[in-house]
Amino acid sequence: MAGTYLGILLGNCVYGMCPPVPNIRKFNTIVYDHHPRTSRLRAKLMYLWIKSFHLISVVAWFAGLFYLPRLFVYHAAAEDVIGIARFKVMERRLLYGITTPAAILAFGFGVWLMYLQGIEWLVATKWLHVKLAFVLLLFGYHLYLGYLTRLFATDANRRSQTYYRWLNEFPVLILIAVVVLAEVKPF
Repeated sequence: MAGTYLGILLGNCVYGMCPPVPNIRKFNTIVYDHHPRTSRLRAKLMYLWIKSFHLISVVAWFAGLFYLPRLFVYHAAAEDVIGIARFKVMERRLLYGITTPAAILAFGFGVWLMYLQGIEWLVATKWLHVKLAFVLLLFGYHLYLGYLTRLFATDANRRSQTYYRWLNEFPVLILIAVVVLAEVKPF
C-alpha cells in the first residue's frame, strides 16, 4: 500500500502498477516488498543468524568443557582450605553459569538448524548422523563433569590430578571429529 502511494508521488506507476519500494533493513541489505526472492533472502539471513548463534554457543560450551577439568587438576592438588573452597565455587559457577546454559543453547540452535533444513536433508546427510553421535558422547562427558563437580563439592574426590589431566584431552578429540565432519562432510 505504501509502495503504491510512494510510486504515485514519484511518478513511477504505469497503469496503476507500481514497482516495489525498497525497505532498507539492518546490515545494509535491501529487501524489496512483493519481490519473489524476498522470502528466500529472509530465510537465508535467518539461517545464517541461527548458525552464528549455534557456533557461539558451541564455542562457549567447549570453553567450559576445556576449563572445568583443568580446575579439577588444580583442585585435586590443592591442600589449603581457602583454595579448596575457592575451587568449589569456581567449578560450580563454571558448570551451572556458563557450560550448561551454553550446551542448552547449542542444542536448541542445532535442532532449529536441522528443522530449517528439512527431514529429507536430515535423512540424507550421513556425516550429520556421525556428528550427532559425537555430540551425544559430548553430552555424556558434560554429565560426567557435573557428577565430578558434585564429588568435589562434597570432598569425595578420590582421583589424582593426573587422571584429570588425561580427562581434559577427551573434548579435544571430539572437537576435531565434529569440525572435520561439519566442514569436510566426507560422506
